[in-house]
Amino acid sequence: MEGSDHASQIDPKKYRRRKGGLWTMPFVIANEAFEKIASFGLLPNMILYLITEYHFDNASGTSVLFIWGAISNFLPILGAFLSDSYLGRYLVISMGTITTFMGLVLLWFTAIFQDLRPPPCDPLTGNCIKRKPGQLVALFTAFALMSVGAGGVRPCSMAFGADQFDNPENPSNSRVLQSFFNWYYASVGVSLMIAVTVIVYIQNRFGWIVGFGVPVGLMLFSGIVFFLGSRFYVIVKPNKSLLTGLFQVAVASWKNRKLDDNGGCSYYYAKGSKLVQPTDSLRYLNKACIIRDPEKDTNTDGSDPWKLCTVQQVEALKLVIKLVPIWSAGIMIAVTISQHTFPVLQASTLDRRLFGNFKIPPGSFGIFGLLTLTAWVTLYDRILVPHLSKYTSNPRGIGVKERIGIGLFISCMATAAAAMVERTRRARAIEEGLLETPKEQVNMTAMWLIPQHCLTGLAEAFNAIGQIELYYSQFPNSMGSIAVALFSLALAIGNLVGSLIVTIVDTASKRGGKESWVSTNLNKGHYDYYYWILTILSVANFFYYIVCSRSYKCCENDKIWDENTEEEVNTGVIVCKEAAAIY
Repeated sequence: MEGSDHASQIDPKKYRRRKGGLWTMPFVIANEAFEKIASFGLLPNMILYLITEYHFDNASGTSVLFIWGAISNFLPILGAFLSDSYLGRYLVISMGTITTFMGLVLLWFTAIFQDLRPPPCDPLTGNCIKRKPGQLVALFTAFALMSVGAGGVRPCSMAFGADQFDNPENPSNSRVLQSFFNWYYASVGVSLMIAVTVIVYIQNRFGWIVGFGVPVGLMLFSGIVFFLGSRFYVIVKPNKSLLTGLFQVAVASWKNRKLDDNGGCSYYYAKGSKLVQPTDSLRYLNKACIIRDPEKDTNTDGSDPWKLCTVQQVEALKLVIKLVPIWSAGIMIAVTISQHTFPVLQASTLDRRLFGNFKIPPGSFGIFGLLTLTAWVTLYDRILVPHLSKYTSNPRGIGVKERIGIGLFISCMATAAAAMVERTRRARAIEEGLLETPKEQVNMTAMWLIPQHCLTGLAEAFNAIGQIELYYSQFPNSMGSIAVALFSLALAIGNLVGSLIVTIVDTASKRGGKESWVSTNLNKGHYDYYYWILTILSVANFFYYIVCSRSYKCCENDKIWDENTEEEVNTGVIVCKEAAAIY
């Protein structure tokens, strides 16, 4: 998975060749940066492409994009598993780069060749020719290829870059790695900003063929740059996946379910580990690390990991289970953060002039959320934390659980602001006689949309970063990939929930021949009601989180996880006594 934790797992003996270093930084960072520009540059305007070229209505088009987002967030977990366990990072990134390029080319072809799209028409007239199955297959195959490609590139690029710089023998190793991570995150931020501004502007100004062709060119350049650096890379062989270890604990505890762990038993643990016996919580899982035959299970050939796991593996699964309630509270804010489509449709009906005749593209308003997130993180880290820590006695300024809660509360404000702005926009449109002409511009500035984007960016700055920090704080550095997996999984499920909400609202609101709240005609629909539903759900989720956070004992500042446990099977045995409660 992503993160510096991968660097700490590297064993120099496993290097295929000793290379890497500063020479590789441009190749690795360029690959990730251009992949993000190409992929994320398509997302803001994609709802307009689905509506105008494929005759989707607003609700079905939004559901398609939510599902696409869910797949794109889930596959990186699978990509990380394949990378860690079987294929290695270099091969997974290579396949991901090629697959993403194929998806972008296919999407570009749908814009070039009319046979891959239904004939042009106005969706509001209701006389459009239906999409052919083959046309949808081409479109959805392009989406699928891009998702598969993202599953290969995104979870491995940072860790692969860390492989190039990690040198345990270098006394400045930590500083070098930190420098790489800073450059990496900076490149990601710049890439996203370019994606939602330059790429979106090109699509609006020059049309879909050029607008989709530019990402194809960028991805081609990304792949060429990455492969040109191949002979310079340090390539680490795959070893094992931490996610696999969690499944092994579940299977082993079931296979050992008849064992008695009340006393007289021995526990299996990694040599040098501080965790030599399991805790009393979720005691059933302790059966996974009970040694049945000391001579057989601890010999030099090792034990069957699906029958006997280490104490550390058992405690890791326990932590994941304990985090599930707090983790689940992050699903609803993922729905809010993923609201890319309806704000674009709203912006397209408003006056988007910024100065002179320059108009902000409808899909570029997301830049205000990115700018808010970036500005707040910088302000908080560099200015507020030193002052807040004096009053809170917390080196992070505000506690991680409190920051997550603040982010959830701000997300409620964001959807409420969106509802109020949409109510005003719709009322203004009706007053101007635009009920039947939703494509006409409403006499209202689109700058009213900026507050909801800023609030969403601020909510993400508090909540998303807080979530990842909480997950990382609960596990040792060597298990940090689990933290990223949890966050990515929440985003994936959040996109699925978002699609479900849109489908339910659309189906329920148009019963009896009524106009859908998420109608293709924005002026006839009630998108303000939709946003109020999100607000109500977000508020309920906020109180749910308060209950969950109070019941979860966070151990940010008092961890006993070992950081230097040897990765290979070197084990010890301890006779079972009363397990000391750690949490």
